[in-house]
Amino acid sequence: MSWIDVGSESALPPRGARTLKIGSLEIAVFRTGAGEVFALRDHCPHRGGPLSQGIVHGGRVTCPLHEWVIDLKTGRATGVDEGCTPTFPVRIVEGRVEIDLPASAEARVAALGPPPFAVCERA
Repeated sequence: MSWIDVGSESALPPRGARTLKIGSLEIAVFRTGAGEVFALRDHCPHRGGPLSQGIVHGGRVTCPLHEWVIDLKTGRATGVDEGCTPTFPVRIVEGRVEIDLPASAEARVAALGPPPFAVCERA
């Protein structure tokens, strides 16, 4: 595991997201209205929509394509929908956002295959 500095906490808008790309791995970093910060694969488990472009409400984000609601803490779809997207541990150090990315994160996410078959676990 390796903590990677991805930017200033103040650069994350409340109830919004920013994205980063590491190889082919796209990660969305979210900030809730309460100031909590989460990181998920920027890929809805339904049809691969960009979660970073969704609406953040409470501890969830609604996918902009088909309105699936994803829990930011667990990456799991809520309600009657089933599926999940990988999450990454996040910490704030002196106002900087850091994500804990294992060296094999890109390979593991790529190995998950299409979102409907994703295994819901921390990457």
